[in-house]
Amino acid sequence: MTRVLISGASIAGPTLGLWLARYGFEVTIVEQAPAVRPGGQAVDFKGETHLTVLRRMGLLDDVERLATGGGGDGRIVDAEGRTLGITPAAFSGGDIEVRRGDLAQLLVERTSATCRYVFDDSITALHETPDGVDVTFRRSPSQTFDLVVGADGIHSTVRRLAFGPESDYVTHLGHYYALLEVGGELVAGDEMYNEPGRMAATGGPKAPAFFVFRSDPLGVERGDVEAQKQALRDAYCGAAWKVPQLLEALPDAQGFHLDSISRVHVDRYSRGRVVLVGDAAYGNALGGFGTGLAVVGAYVLAGELMTAGGDVAAAFAAYDRTFRGYAKVAAKVNAGALLAPSTRPRIWLRNKLFSVAPLFSRVMALMDRFATDIELEDYPSTASTSTV
Repeated sequence: MTRVLISGASIAGPTLGLWLARYGFEVTIVEQAPAVRPGGQAVDFKGETHLTVLRRMGLLDDVERLATGGGGDGRIVDAEGRTLGITPAAFSGGDIEVRRGDLAQLLVERTSATCRYVFDDSITALHETPDGVDVTFRRSPSQTFDLVVGADGIHSTVRRLAFGPESDYVTHLGHYYALLEVGGELVAGDEMYNEPGRMAATGGPKAPAFFVFRSDPLGVERGDVEAQKQALRDAYCGAAWKVPQLLEALPDAQGFHLDSISRVHVDRYSRGRVVLVGDAAYGNALGGFGTGLAVVGAYVLAGELMTAGGDVAAAFAAYDRTFRGYAKVAAKVNAGALLAPSTRPRIWLRNKLFSVAPLFSRVMALMDRFATDIELEDYPSTASTSTV
């Protein structure tokens, strides 16, 4: 039986684990967090391609049950809270909107009987040999696997260890975003406020409080939450609207997250017996397609591994060939420039785009076409796989 190690237990990892277990692979999924991360921003599925994969997974009804129900149009406001325009519901939502943590929990629950999960651990070294990949862990004893999959996000450890430093594959797009879990009347309305180069929003699909701001790389360690909070305070110094009150909530806020808006590009999704899927391979923060790309990419990778009959090189080449054109959508969006325009005239133009219904509809139709722009192979639902 082929032994596969997947790094990452968010969306792409458990989705891949579900399919590989059905195909007869022995799957271990390692996750650095101590448990499934709850809550998080809303994510969405759009178009028949996404829904077809969920249906074939047997999860469409469950995902629909977990759906947030989306929301109506939001308001774009000035510093006094007066309405300047709208953010159409179609802008941020798809056919199904669900909280990332709820989706991850569902995927882990549905795969816990067929995949081995190791939480609170991570990969520290990879060494490929003729017989497999020797893997060293932060906590667990070293093991050898036939294949290793990086499903561990834009800042992928597997990609760094097997492909090279992050700076070779991740491009900073000039903005950062922050999510903040706060409650009460302060975040009750779905509202968005802009100043040149920075945006603050409340009550929308991403989080109760959501920030996007222009910035060069901050140089703040990803694990240093207090330094990240201070960076957010500095970025919004002097801002109007509700921003001062939102920043006052930072010390006690739960679910704080800050990261760069960045794009991933790799020339090939695999190196030897190591392969990338999801944001590790084709991520674009806030690009609007990450969850769909993760689920469809995992489906394609698993299907190609199953049909290749043990020929790993052929399977990885087919995955790259089949999926790369579809994943190009991740290179077409810079959410920071749209959400936090750099000048007041650009803010006005963005608001105008939202308000001109025919133009906005054409833009959304184009985005919907991207979501279905792949010939989806009908891989068998179950199968046996040859030993790699």
